[in-house]
Formats: sequence, C-alpha cells, structure tokens
Amino acid sequence: MDQQKLSKYLIYFLWILAIVMGIFAIESLRGQKAGKIDIPDSDWAKLMLVLGEVDKDYVETVDHAALTEKVLPLIMSELDPHSVYLPPEDLKAADEDLQGGFDGIGVMFNMPEDTAVVTNVISGGPSERAGLISGDRIVSVEGRNIAGVKFPQDSVVRLLKGKRGTKVNVGICRPGEAKQLSFKIVRDAIPVRSVDASFMLNDTTGYVKLEKFARTSYNEFLKAVAQLRESGMKRMIFDLRGNSGGYLDQALMLCNEFLDKGDLVVYMEGRNRKRQDMYADGRGTCRDIDLAVLIDEGSASSSEIFAGAIQDNDRGTIYGLRSFGKGLVQEPRYFSDGSGIRLTVARYYTPSGRCIQKPYEDYGQSHYDDILARYASGEMMSVDSIKVNDSLKFKTLKKGRTVYGGGGIIPDVFVPLDTTGVSEYLVKCNRQSMQVKYANVFSDNHRNQMRNIRDMDSLNRFLDGFDFKSGFIRFTSDAGIVPSDEEWEISGDIILTQVKALIARYTPLDDNGFYPIYLTIDKTVDAALKQN
Repeated sequence: MDQQKLSKYLIYFLWILAIVMGIFAIESLRGQKAGKIDIPDSDWAKLMLVLGEVDKDYVETVDHAALTEKVLPLIMSELDPHSVYLPPEDLKAADEDLQGGFDGIGVMFNMPEDTAVVTNVISGGPSERAGLISGDRIVSVEGRNIAGVKFPQDSVVRLLKGKRGTKVNVGICRPGEAKQLSFKIVRDAIPVRSVDASFMLNDTTGYVKLEKFARTSYNEFLKAVAQLRESGMKRMIFDLRGNSGGYLDQALMLCNEFLDKGDLVVYMEGRNRKRQDMYADGRGTCRDIDLAVLIDEGSASSSEIFAGAIQDNDRGTIYGLRSFGKGLVQEPRYFSDGSGIRLTVARYYTPSGRCIQKPYEDYGQSHYDDILARYASGEMMSVDSIKVNDSLKFKTLKKGRTVYGGGGIIPDVFVPLDTTGVSEYLVKCNRQSMQVKYANVFSDNHRNQMRNIRDMDSLNRFLDGFDFKSGFIRFTSDAGIVPSDEEWEISGDIILTQVKALIARYTPLDDNGFYPIYLTIDKTVDAALKQN
C-alpha cells in the first residue's frame, strides 16, 4: 500500500476512534452505559425498530411522507420485476389505461415537430362539440405555452385530462388561419378502445389487432367478430404483438370463445394460493373459426395466457417470435391516499403445465436487458438460436406436440425479424421520423378532401392520385437526407407503404385505414396467410 493511501486510512481510523471515544465520553457524563437495543421477535421488527429510532432521536425533522415514497419502490423492486409500488398519480394513470375510458377532451395527436398536431377528433366528444378539427396545432393549455419548447407528450396528455364537467382553455393554431384560436372545452368521459383495428384481409380471413386486455376488450372483440362474420370471415388472424397484457378475466373470456367445453385454459398456484384451474364452458361463439395468433417479444402476461391456451389445446397456430415471458400473477392493493401496489401472489401455468416466466435473476430488474440479449444472441433472426431447456419439455394436450417452458411462448411457426429493405437512407429517415413529418405536411395540404374518406376504396383512389416517391424524396432532400438510386431501390417500397399508412391515420378511418396498408409489408401476417 502506498504512503498516500496509508495516510488516508489512518485519518479515517482516527476520525472513527474520535467519534467512538466521544460517544463513550458523553454516555459517561450522563451516567449511562452504552448498550444494545433488543430486537423483538418479529420478521419485520428490525425495520420498524430502525424507523422508530430515526423518528425518536434523529438530529433533524424527518419528512415521513417523502422518505416513505422513496423506500417503498426499493422494497418492492427487491421482490420481482412485476411487483411495484404506484404513487397516486401513477396508479390513476395505470388504472385509466385499462379501464377503457377516462375524462378528457377527446382528441388524438402526435408531435412530429415538438408541437401537438391533432390527427383525429373523437366523434361526438368534447373537442368536436367545441369545434376542433384534425390538423389543429395545440399551442397552449390554460395560457401555458406547450409548442416548440420540447414539452413532453405525456405532460400534454396530463394537462388535457381532468375531471368531467371541468373546463380547459386550449390555444389552437390552424393552417390557413392567421390568428391563434381559443377554445373553451368542457371535459367529458372519453372511451378508450383496446381493439385497434378489425377488417377483412381477403374474402375469408379477418384480422383483429388487440392493443391490451382492458376492461372493455371482450365486448369490443365480440362486436368486431360480429361485423367480420357478416363480411364472410371463416378464419381469423388475431394480432397480440406488442400487447403487454392487462386484466386476466378478459383473457379468460376471450380464450373461452375459441375452446371446447372442459378445455383447461390456465391454472394458478402460489405460496398462499391453492391451485386454481380455469376451464372453458363450451359456449364460445368462435369455436368454428380457424385461428392464427401473432406474438412477439412484446407479447406478455394475458397475451401469453391466450397464446399458451390456444397452443396447448392444439386449437390454433402461433406465429412470430418468442413472447416476453411473464408468468407471474399480480393482485392490486389500494390505499386510502390514492396509492397502491401490484403484488405478485402466484404463478400461472399453461394447460400442459408450463410456467413461462423467464428467469429474471439473470437480468436483474431490467426487462430490456433480456430483449437486448435476444438480439445479440441471434434469436430474432434464427429459430435455432432460441435456447430451450430439455428438462422443461411438455406435450400439447390433444396432438402431443412438444412445447417448452422456461421463458415465453415459442411460436409454432417462427417468423424472423425482417431486415430486408433496410438501407442507410431508411435508417436516417426513421431516426428523424421523416415519414411521420411528411404525412403530417401532406395531410395539412389535403385536409378537406381527407375528411370525407370513410372506406378503403375511397382511400386507395385518393392515394393513387399522388406521386409520393417524388414528393417524399424532395421532402427529405430539403432536410439533407438524399437517397442514392440503390438505396431507393432497396427501401422505396417500404417507405411508400409507411407514408401511405400514416396518411390514412389522418382520415376518419384512423387505424382501420393504417393497418390494411401497413400489413401489406408485414412478413408475419404474410406467413399466416400463406398457411391458410
């Protein structure tokens, strides 16, 4: 050890010795003996004892509320990645996201250039009644400037939300209007859909995209199925990619629509939870529909319950990439101050007996480390790179096919990540959201025509009337992104499809215009269609 380090440690030792001697000196002056404090015989006693000592003798006043808000997330994070503490604001937002509705002004917007641009106004909602239209720029809320100041999108949402019946003053810049417009909007209940889109891919195949398992998902799904049946649906592609889950009961009811009476859907078991089996009742309305389910690394929880039940009962075919791997069951606990916790109380198991919870110990508390590891290992490109554990080998219940536990649902038909069509030009455009920005500018220039587009035939006729290749290349070139002929040959079809799909979102069709266009370059959907 060098002289400098030795001197440092010597100083530390002398300081500690001085403090200890000082403590004994004070105790001696007080006529007291320094002793140990007995810890009561209780699992949590030491924690409570320390907090009590801090409260009793700490040199300064302790902000109990602030300290509690810091400590609780740390405690929950030591349990598992899915047990969490939610302060009041976060809990309210989490519940609103799944309840199927919230109170607000009823607009959808994006922020391509640091300004909230209204893409659609919810029909019959507060903003439509007040006079807002698609293309409006929201520049202020209650006199606060939110445009061009890098105001976060989630903060804009919070400003616009509020208790129904309350008023909010919104400043609007409208293309073609020289002066800023002001609207006083009375907030109201706004429905939130979980079925993003439902339409026919061909004469017999319907497509349903479920974004989350919200409180209204089952009813939304039944409505979509009824409409698709009227259009001739015999087969369904049910897209659960990116669906991170939600309410368990919604997943169970959706499984019930496809399974026969007595088919096991899922079972749950925990340290203080006896095994609970859940079966289909045989009254489902979709048992005659051929089913394909799409999953990826973002499909989790209730999505995996659904996919696992369909796969293990040999009811349909699973396409895509290995799912997320969340096999833990959380129950909510609500506290009187508006906060709450989501506490893991059990594991769920697919009908064959698989627990598909991935081993989170390998990646700490970060879900993203696992996803990054999948990319690094080549799993997203090759099914042979998926690591399976032969000790967790199971058989499907009706056909005896081999399936694996230990981390996510492995699809029956693996569809690798599609990297064809990727060029440096596409990468640069994606980084600067050029497709979104161009779609916004184009829609501004054709807003009046686009408001009257209400079916795909009208949309396609409208889009066919424009030279998007020249327009987009000119747009990106003005921003300093110029493609070579080779780069456009590689990526042009992808870019034009993206642009047209994004423009469709500015029409009343919204996602039912976006997905029919965008899915034409979707390799997973293509694989499912070819298996028909």
